[in-house]
Amino acid sequence: MSQEKIRYKATIDGHNYTIIGNENKEHMDLVMELLNHQLAEIKSLNKEINSEQAAILLAINALSDQAKKQEKLLVLEEKYQVASEKAKKVDELEGRVQRIEILEEQAKQILQESGKDCESITHIEAQQIVNQQMKEKIQKHQRELK
Repeated sequence: MSQEKIRYKATIDGHNYTIIGNENKEHMDLVMELLNHQLAEIKSLNKEINSEQAAILLAINALSDQAKKQEKLLVLEEKYQVASEKAKKVDELEGRVQRIEILEEQAKQILQESGKDCESITHIEAQQIVNQQMKEKIQKHQRELK
């Protein structure tokens, strides 16, 4: 469903226009205020310039500003993409750290239950301890099945 077109009556540099578009009255009022202000500013800088020349200079300035803003937007989008990728990697690493911490806690619990020292173990040692316990449980289960 397309948006309904809005008719807006504008006065630009003393001339009346009807503009048809999608923007609301408040937006168009702001645009017209900026337009008339900038036209007056351009004309005040050079008294010999006519309205058409001022409008062309204003259009050039507006397009130049638009191009600069588009370039900045592209740079920001690239930075956002890089930051988003870094955030994904950080999330992945945090998940890995959390799994390692859980593994280390499991290994420490296994060591405590067997009466062994569990002060400092690496995550590799923790994995080996947990794997060994799982292996023993499987072997015990297999013996029970026989």
